[in-house]
Amino acid sequence: MEQLLRVQNFTVSRDGFGAGEGQSLERPFGHADPGEMFAWAGATASWPNRTDPGGSRGLDDYFTRDFAHNIGAEIMGRNKFGPQRGPWVDHDWRGWWGEEPPFHTPVFVMTHHTRPSFTLSDTTFHFVDADPATALDRAREAAEGKDVRLGGGATTIREFLDADLVDTLHVAVSPVELGSGVRLWESPEELLDRFHLDVVPSTSGVTHHLFWRR
Repeated sequence: MEQLLRVQNFTVSRDGFGAGEGQSLERPFGHADPGEMFAWAGATASWPNRTDPGGSRGLDDYFTRDFAHNIGAEIMGRNKFGPQRGPWVDHDWRGWWGEEPPFHTPVFVMTHHTRPSFTLSDTTFHFVDADPATALDRAREAAEGKDVRLGGGATTIREFLDADLVDTLHVAVSPVELGSGVRLWESPEELLDRFHLDVVPSTSGVTHHLFWRR
C-alpha cells in the first residue's frame, strides 16, 4: 500500500495565515491567539487535552479523532519545534510539549542546524538538514508502512507543496483574521491545478478544506 504524505487539521486564519508575527517562547503563534484559532478542535469530545467531560461530536470531532489514524511519522519545520533561530544555543529546549509530546511517533524536524536526536516518552525527535524529498524518505522508512503527517508550519508545508510531495491536505479555515504572519496561501484556489477540493462548513464556524491529488 502506498505511503501517503498527509497534512491534517492544519488551521489557518480566514486571510490565509498559519501563525502570526513575533513568535517567542511565550507566544508560539506570534500575535495569533491559539485559543481562537484552534477553538474548533478544543471544543470537541476527542480533544486530547480535554480535562472535563463532554465536548462536541460531529464533523469537527471526526477530524480531531482522525488526527493520528495510520500515522507512523511526522515532519515539521524548526519553527514548529521551538522559537530559537540559527545555531542551537540551548540544547535543554526540547519542544513546546513537555515530557509527553502528542505525536507518539518519530518526528523529523527540518533545520539547517542539526543536533543529536532525543526521546521523550514514545516520541523521538530527529533533526534533519536535507531537502524535502530526502526528509520524506527518512520519515517513510521510520513510519514502517504507515503514512507520514506533514505537521507544519505553513512555510514547511509550502516547501513540500512546491516539491510536489503532498498527497492529501485537510486545512481548517478559522473565522479569525490575522492581517500578517506566516502565510499558507492567498487563496485555496492556488492548489487547484494539482488537487481536487471539497469545502465543508462546520457549525463551529470553521470551514474544512479537503484536498486530494488529481
